[in-house]
Amino acid sequence: MVAWDGVGSDSLGPDAVAPALDVLRALHAETAVRRLPPPAALIGDWYDADAVIAPSIELTPGCLPPDDPDRFWFGYLGFPVRPHDASLPPDVGGHTEGVLVLRDGRWSRVGSGVPDWAEAAVHATGDPADSVTRRGAATGPTTEWHAPEPVPHLDAIAHCLDAIRAGEVYQACVCTRFTGTLSGHPVEFFTELAGATAPAKAAFLQGDWGSVASLSPETFLRRTGNIISSSPIKGTLPASADPDALAASAKDIAENIMIVDLVRNDLGRIAVTGSVRVPELLTVVPAPGVWHLVSRVEAILPPGTGNDAVLAATFPPASVTGTPKLRAMELLEGWEADARGVYCGAIGMAGPGRALDLNVAIRTVEITPDGTLALGVGGGITIDSDPAREWQECLDKAASIVEPRGSA
Repeated sequence: MVAWDGVGSDSLGPDAVAPALDVLRALHAETAVRRLPPPAALIGDWYDADAVIAPSIELTPGCLPPDDPDRFWFGYLGFPVRPHDASLPPDVGGHTEGVLVLRDGRWSRVGSGVPDWAEAAVHATGDPADSVTRRGAATGPTTEWHAPEPVPHLDAIAHCLDAIRAGEVYQACVCTRFTGTLSGHPVEFFTELAGATAPAKAAFLQGDWGSVASLSPETFLRRTGNIISSSPIKGTLPASADPDALAASAKDIAENIMIVDLVRNDLGRIAVTGSVRVPELLTVVPAPGVWHLVSRVEAILPPGTGNDAVLAATFPPASVTGTPKLRAMELLEGWEADARGVYCGAIGMAGPGRALDLNVAIRTVEITPDGTLALGVGGGITIDSDPAREWQECLDKAASIVEPRGSA
């Protein structure tokens, strides 16, 4: 492992993520000149660090996270309902021997195979003054966004409420999507937004198949050794609202607790008996444009449990499906007009020692090679849901992404 002092920052925030975004830009430019596969980046709370970047990695459709990796895997798993109706491939991934990691304000190389030109790129971005100049001089991308029509989403909510009254589900996450177009390169689109909002679990993946710019606040799975945890988000208010109102909301509390129980059930299918616990329940946490209620469920895995078994028991994420999960997914297929694609799946990495770190792919933009954009938004519906407020929640969640670019 080789560390470089003086490149990075001690804590997350718009200024703290800037060094990682600068390194991503530099690596993207360097791989283009060298005609190598482009970089992939995880920026925020990843791998017990502030950023993990693969300097050059070929991401291809169908490459799933390995059971017990001896290399690093980056990629996404798309939402498994109508996967082949989506604009991007259902699953994408790739492997690399080594990564650059930003931790405690210092970059280091982890694993083998990080090329010297990647180390040089880190050094080249180490001057804060030069960093500001580069970002200020960059020509920013432009986007044009179009909001979905409210009536189809309100109809889907009505169907969901009927299903709750009939006892088919207790809760379901009902979604719609914004669409748009991008002029400019996806890497600049991602770095501009991630720099402005500093989300907890940002990710950028790219290839001939398209690009994914994820600005997620939510951890789906984090595994270190045989300890695994999930931090479901359920309950949302706009950032302008009083966060105490969220903590006191009977609807949002019920929504969160139902999903916590579902996560406990999912992890309990593979955990050591009696090891599932909830160390954090109903914490109010800020995210770009909103307040969220967040809980954390933790469990111990039996020795030898592979990542494939973990994903089989838990995917797709509980917070974006419903309870009971399988019936909710069956119903969502008929209620929602569009396939979710990457949205509501998972994005992240796997690594040696069965390390696994995945976000829930919310606040996530899919970008096709021709610049077409899609941004899924949605919310959990319970018997107490007010359809008009649920629609407004969708707008609130999209605002941090679409409003800075002049949404239609």
